[in-house]
Amino acid sequence: MTPRLYLRQWLSGRDFALGDPVAVAMRNFAYALGDRETGEAVLVDPAYAPRELVGLAAAESMTVVGAVATHAHPDHVGGRLLGEHVVAGVAELVAATGVAVHAQTVEVEALLERTGVDPARVVGHDDRDHLVLGELDVTLVRTPGHTPGSQCLWVDDALLSGDTLFVEGCGRTDLPGGSSDEIYASIHERLAVVPDETTLYPGHFYADDPHAPLGRVRASNTVFLVRSLAQWRASFG
Repeated sequence: MTPRLYLRQWLSGRDFALGDPVAVAMRNFAYALGDRETGEAVLVDPAYAPRELVGLAAAESMTVVGAVATHAHPDHVGGRLLGEHVVAGVAELVAATGVAVHAQTVEVEALLERTGVDPARVVGHDDRDHLVLGELDVTLVRTPGHTPGSQCLWVDDALLSGDTLFVEGCGRTDLPGGSSDEIYASIHERLAVVPDETTLYPGHFYADDPHAPLGRVRASNTVFLVRSLAQWRASFG
């Protein structure tokens, strides 16, 4: 990775939101991504304890200037989860800091509905839009399937994949807005341009390793053993 790239991976219930049983059970990763030289960073999927995440970044001389939602599920951006449990997220972050939240345009409505975040602080993006942090250029790759507006963040040799792709397996598609055909296309076509040398940083800790080279994931993850959409529908549909 370029020396200017600042990237931190934090596990809910272990590195932040300690004592929150839902944060422990869900095993979410939150990220900070930024330019070390300018000290600017964005939080990616800042759920459970967003103010703590701001503090973790500040402890390393980074200032949070925005947030990015890989998708609008409550365990990633806040809202009501598992019945009556309400997860803090982007709404609390925006209220505390005034930063903007970046999401795919087709995901914005769900984000507003589930989080109650100030609409004036939400920025909608199209596929392959760029988010600039100092001298870092982050590509926002729309990868529908888990949700209609799921997105991955690709910068340097890192891919933050949300719930589109894990080190083992991929995001579920049986929730509202999910599509098995779409996630197949996202994994096998839309992300095909990302080199094997890129490190995959997923949205959940669902494997032995918290991250892994994409080439190794492609060689070992069962979702890559399927070579056609017809096979995918039979195995994962």
